[in-house]
Amino acid sequence: MTISVLGTGNMGKALVKQAAAYTGGRVLWGSRNPGEAAELARSFGLADQVEVVTYEEALQADIIIPAFPAAAILDWALTHQEKIKHKIIVDISNPFNEDFSGFTTQWGESSAERLQSILPESKVIGAFKNTFFKVFENPVFEDQKSDVLVTGDDEEAVSQFIEIFKPLPFRFIHAGKLANNRTIERFTLLELELAVRYGTYPYISLQLFGIKEAVPAS
Repeated sequence: MTISVLGTGNMGKALVKQAAAYTGGRVLWGSRNPGEAAELARSFGLADQVEVVTYEEALQADIIIPAFPAAAILDWALTHQEKIKHKIIVDISNPFNEDFSGFTTQWGESSAERLQSILPESKVIGAFKNTFFKVFENPVFEDQKSDVLVTGDDEEAVSQFIEIFKPLPFRFIHAGKLANNRTIERFTLLELELAVRYGTYPYISLQLFGIKEAVPAS
């Protein structure tokens, strides 16, 4: 399956590096400025592993990861509803407010669920919400892999995502239905506060003990 990552911010760069290095498939890097992204790809040594494309061209992929802020993802989804029907859309966003002190969502809702409501004919899954960008540089801490919680209401889409991404140096855990992002996203806010409090920001992630293998998607 073809994977596309949209955006050249911290998370976009981190994800495209990992996808190119470990998934073994075709990786598209969508950018508003493909020339700038191509230069970044060359600087990362990925010129032969990543195809730099426009945002529009990136929509051809089977799995699309819009590495945008939560509000921007909603606008993007509204604009491209028709073109991304039946695609797997990976929501990595957390709905932080402007000063990162809270969320723009209310209790009882999540960014992932909002996205799915806008894209009823796409397969939205949540992943990497609890993983800060610095963790991608070193996802193993004291011999423990960073855990990535994967959620979704389409079991086949969750299974496909985990199967394709499991070569990455993370542990992917099926974390149930999309509604569980109400908890996951808010826990990420707590992670942020803890990282600042203990001086590790932006290096903090999640490690769950007691699970020997990632829970299968079915």
